[in-house]
Amino acid sequence: MTARRPQVILRLIHACAGLLAALSLATTLWTGLEEPGIALAFGVLITVGELSRWTGARVREAAPLGAAGALSYALLGEDGGQSTHHGALQVVTVVLAASLLGCVPYIGRGPGPTLDHLARRLLTVGFAAVCFQPLYNQGTFSEWGGHAYALLLLALLALTALCDAVLAAALAHSRTRWPFGPLLRDELRALLGIGSAVCATGAVMALAVAVVGLWALPVFSLPLLLTQVSFRRYAAVRATYRQTIASLARATEVAGYTPAGHARRVAALSQAVGRDLGLTEPELTVLEYAALMHDIGQLSLVDPVPAGATAGLPDAEQRRIALLGGAVVRQTGVDAAVAVVVERQADPCGEQPVAARIVRAVNAYEEKARDAGPGGPLKALEELRLATGGEYAPEVVEALARVLARDCLTLPAAG
Repeated sequence: MTARRPQVILRLIHACAGLLAALSLATTLWTGLEEPGIALAFGVLITVGELSRWTGARVREAAPLGAAGALSYALLGEDGGQSTHHGALQVVTVVLAASLLGCVPYIGRGPGPTLDHLARRLLTVGFAAVCFQPLYNQGTFSEWGGHAYALLLLALLALTALCDAVLAAALAHSRTRWPFGPLLRDELRALLGIGSAVCATGAVMALAVAVVGLWALPVFSLPLLLTQVSFRRYAAVRATYRQTIASLARATEVAGYTPAGHARRVAALSQAVGRDLGLTEPELTVLEYAALMHDIGQLSLVDPVPAGATAGLPDAEQRRIALLGGAVVRQTGVDAAVAVVVERQADPCGEQPVAARIVRAVNAYEEKARDAGPGGPLKALEELRLATGGEYAPEVVEALARVLARDCLTLPAAG
């Protein structure tokens, strides 16, 4: 039942977005399009934003310009001093049509991310439009002006951003089965970055179009486009940095000290355990890099450890290898926090930082399970649970068990 719940959430979100899209499209076709010139201008802006969306690495907002344009149209009340009359359902229809057009080049890459992106966009914009358009068209905000009206838009955008964060976390939880709480926390923290830029640009666009007309759209789109270019470059630098670390980590495999793929497997499983324990994105990055480089100290050994299995070595030898690894990491210029985790992975469990506890337990599990046959994972996990002297942190071992259970491995009851 627990394993099926994320899929139920995913289907529910998609169903709600589909119903909203169908209702909006049918209503707009029946009643006609209000102010088609304005709708076309915002539709073009959203389409351009979707066409320039990010692909590859997971980011909070893949198409910031498209999101800002959609939110601006949802909160638009005037065009050059003249009141507009489009309703919330027309906003959803225009965003739907523009987003579908902009997503055409990406549909062939897989339905999952595209469907999630469209559902999130429609529900978020629909929320903002429903909160603003009916009240505006009834004249509720006619007395509001100046600072009060601007603060109103910012307040609505803040609520919309919270709604979007919840949707993004729910979709990520449904796709990955990672814990919802840490995902939502990371989404809320990301609001201070690109999320705040999207909301600010959406508010400024709506206010500027109300005063000077549609010419404000290209003018106020430029800063967000430049921001997007900067983020792309930063993401490219981070990707290159990670590839460099991965290449360094493979040195032990190329030299024959560790089995092929060991560092990559430990890094992937460590990240999954870290997410289950609620680590933040920066902490997960340090954990990933440390897990990739956790065996690099073996390069300083004269005689390789058989199969690179350090978990069975005496404590003193494990600490010596860990300290050698930390020294190597510091020489590479990698973040000092990564070196600390590598150095302390062999310390007594109670003295280790959380990342070092995770790397230690996951490395031991991978070494014990990789050549033990069909029952290897279960046997390795039980050995970690029964280890004496607090060798492995119990909370880390149980998090590892939960991660393995989510991957359809049948586990015995804890305890």
